[in-house]
Amino acid sequence: MTTADDDVCFRPATELAAMLRAREISARELLDAHLDRIDRWNPAVNAVVTLDVEGARAAADAADAALAAGEPVGPLHGLPVAHKDTHATGGMRTTWGSPLHTDTVPLRDELVVARLKAAGAVRVGKTNVPEFAAGSHTFNPVFGATHNPYRHGLSAGGSSGGAAAALAAGFVPVAEGSDMGGSLRNPAGFCNVVGLRPTPGRVPTWPAAIGWSQLSVQGPMGRTVADVALQLSVLAGPDRRVPIALDDDPSAFAAPLPERLDGLRVAWAPDLGGRVTVDPTIVSVLAASVPVFEELGATVDDACPDLSGADEVFGTLRAWLFEATFGDLARRHPDKVKESIRWNAEMGATLSGPDLARAETAHTKLYERMVAFFERYDVLLAPTTQVLPFPVEMEYPTEIAGVHQDNYLEWMRSCTLISATGCPALSVPGGFTRDGLPVGLQVIGPPRADRRVLETGHAFEQATGFGRRRPAL
Repeated sequence: MTTADDDVCFRPATELAAMLRAREISARELLDAHLDRIDRWNPAVNAVVTLDVEGARAAADAADAALAAGEPVGPLHGLPVAHKDTHATGGMRTTWGSPLHTDTVPLRDELVVARLKAAGAVRVGKTNVPEFAAGSHTFNPVFGATHNPYRHGLSAGGSSGGAAAALAAGFVPVAEGSDMGGSLRNPAGFCNVVGLRPTPGRVPTWPAAIGWSQLSVQGPMGRTVADVALQLSVLAGPDRRVPIALDDDPSAFAAPLPERLDGLRVAWAPDLGGRVTVDPTIVSVLAASVPVFEELGATVDDACPDLSGADEVFGTLRAWLFEATFGDLARRHPDKVKESIRWNAEMGATLSGPDLARAETAHTKLYERMVAFFERYDVLLAPTTQVLPFPVEMEYPTEIAGVHQDNYLEWMRSCTLISATGCPALSVPGGFTRDGLPVGLQVIGPPRADRRVLETGHAFEQATGFGRRRPAL
């Protein structure tokens, strides 16, 4: 495989989509270039855990035939995609990273998978996850750990860690994931790619056991903000089966993104108002990057909304969801469900009606304060993660800058606090440490202002070029 073939694997998905439609490259040629990279580098990275070479080639050939016949094609026509291994793929193994589902093959695609297929994407395989997507470090007893392409031996984050690593390593140009407490943002920050936690309901989740819940969302990941926006334009949109699905026309997300931010009012909160402990190296890297917003025409103030109650909201609602989703499973198979899932489900089992009522009351007040804050500011900036990528052998960091972390959720609070607000949040490459580790910048917008966070992240991305730095595999 030539250097030129490797180069095409790192081109933006928007550019590749245009090349495919212009027939400058065939879907089969593009797929084979990516399959070659997977063959060479995935054994070390362990990002793609299930691969269907023949099925992907058949789909790519069909995509080429459709274009040659003059048939209408979708926005993602011919682009290779890998799906998170917690998302059901019809006819393809979906394990949820659990020994209980090692050989499970769903009968049908879930909605996020079906929408990418309908847009023309070519399914290559599945990306690695923590067991049942619990935790922001990707390892499980079925496939082992995913390594960070920027430093072998370090975590790729999670729970969409396989997706982020696959993008960073050039295995696929587009990928998707999900995010309850940071699972689209955290791995994007660790792997120098882009991950969007959309407004709840922006990307409908179906099927879902609790369709009214707004804590967990699904969304796109890519190497550029424009690639993420392109995917959002096909993933978003109403679905009558999803009670919180938003009705907005998703095509607006694919419109060109600006490169200036004149008049934008930016708030910068490096420790979220003193509520999180962040590795000083991360704060230093981002503090050097934030002035770029002023160069782009924005004003920047040190300011943070009142996030009191966000911990209670997230902790209570997550525990309730874990009991509803995993409680029976954990009780039936305690030896085959990891301890952190059992712990979280047990917390949910002890909740009372008054506990949930207090959490939802705090949830409402938190939302109202966020709305008021965003009357004064257009976006909020914060670190995506509180720590740098850590050794894959470590289940989770137990200390940050000398401060003990009580459990597997504590070190992710820079993301979990924002999840509780219901606001869209984007992680974009924010710079690098002196020894070359990526640092993510979190761009948070008002409720439903997904387009605004994309515009803000895109302008910053274009001005800095951090996302163009590739790992030396």
